[in-house]
Amino acid sequence: MHQLAIALKRKGYRITGSDDEIFEPAKSNLEAEGILPAVIGWHPERITSQLDAVILGMHAKADNPELQKAKELHIPIYSFPEYIYKESTNKTRVAIGGSHGKTTTTAMIMHVLQASGQEFDYLVGARLQGFNQSVKITDAPVIVCEGDEYPASIIEKQPKFHFLYPHIAVLTGIAWDHINIFPTFENYVQQFAIFIQKIKTGGHLMYNETDPVLKNLVQQTKREDIYYHPYGVPQHTISSGKTEMVIEDQKTPLKVFGNHNLLNAQAAWLVCRQLNISAAQFSKAISTFAGAAKRLELLAESNSTIVYKDFAHAPSKVKATIEAVKAQFARKKLYAVLELHTYSSLNENFMQEYNGVMQPADAAVVFYSKHALELKQMPELKKEAVQRGFATHNLSVLNTKAELEHWLNQQDYHNSVLLFMSSGNYDGLDIAAFAQRITAIKN
Repeated sequence: MHQLAIALKRKGYRITGSDDEIFEPAKSNLEAEGILPAVIGWHPERITSQLDAVILGMHAKADNPELQKAKELHIPIYSFPEYIYKESTNKTRVAIGGSHGKTTTTAMIMHVLQASGQEFDYLVGARLQGFNQSVKITDAPVIVCEGDEYPASIIEKQPKFHFLYPHIAVLTGIAWDHINIFPTFENYVQQFAIFIQKIKTGGHLMYNETDPVLKNLVQQTKREDIYYHPYGVPQHTISSGKTEMVIEDQKTPLKVFGNHNLLNAQAAWLVCRQLNISAAQFSKAISTFAGAAKRLELLAESNSTIVYKDFAHAPSKVKATIEAVKAQFARKKLYAVLELHTYSSLNENFMQEYNGVMQPADAAVVFYSKHALELKQMPELKKEAVQRGFATHNLSVLNTKAELEHWLNQQDYHNSVLLFMSSGNYDGLDIAAFAQRITAIKN
């Protein structure tokens, strides 16, 4: 929301805002733009008929006094994605949806367009190298949006990506997530069926045909008025820990790796081709793409030991990340450490979705903290339930920071890859410092 405020301010609008708490880096960013609220909290007297619109964040509550005042005054109220659409009605809209890979695919498209000198706006859910904002709204002819399944706002409870109405759409795959919002798998899949119906007539859908759930959904919701572009893992080679991808007749070395990233890159190519980017332009640009923040981020390495951190937490993401690292470094021992931190991942009823996902690791840990359960007001999660759900050999289930530190310190990291996966912080454990320490040891 603060990034949208900055983008609109830079476009020339007069922007004001409010929140009950403002953390870094949002606080400093807003202050630098001169739009940091002078007083924190909700003040309905600030909402007057002079306002053209109110943009409502997804976390605002129904009883918010400023929201209630805006309703009383009949001021137009938009959710975040509704306003993005309002600002992009005359643009070519690109929307990337799916349970996994959408941030990276969006980032790849943005990276290539920027390298090719194209003007475009964007909305992406991560910090990207070469971009100082996560939202940009100008008069550019194209906008590239990461499409999110979360509800748009307390008023508009449909998923955000339902409001983008793209001309070019991508679906990277479907794997049940967000069970606090979508209580059944069928309900979750239905959101993607609706998204397909929202594509503009004459538009294009790029979809991952290696995903059986998605492939089946596309067949069931076939439209005659849009173009379909199925894609799979492109031709590639892996040699000495390096991946080379083939786009048409262009051989391109990549800085990222794994089948999931090859699928992301193939989807990005199909989108960029629709935006008049040539294979030569795409290949040259994608070879310099280093990845989105927190996605297979290299923490430290030596001749013997490599340490990665990844944002993976949902079952499909964990599986894809572990398989990617195992394939890329087939001759190294793989230690995989997963933190359960989200509502879904800490739910005992969801645990079976993780069945076997960590099996390729030579040694694996599932860690969760009692503090995370308390914050989410969730019941106790027994180690035995996690063990049953993951059904993985060589798996240790730990639920205290001390246990995790002890396990990490007991391992031999000679000729190995250590992979941390989490959307949390391991209950405050400094994994970056640990990575530096073990890669400094001469093995």
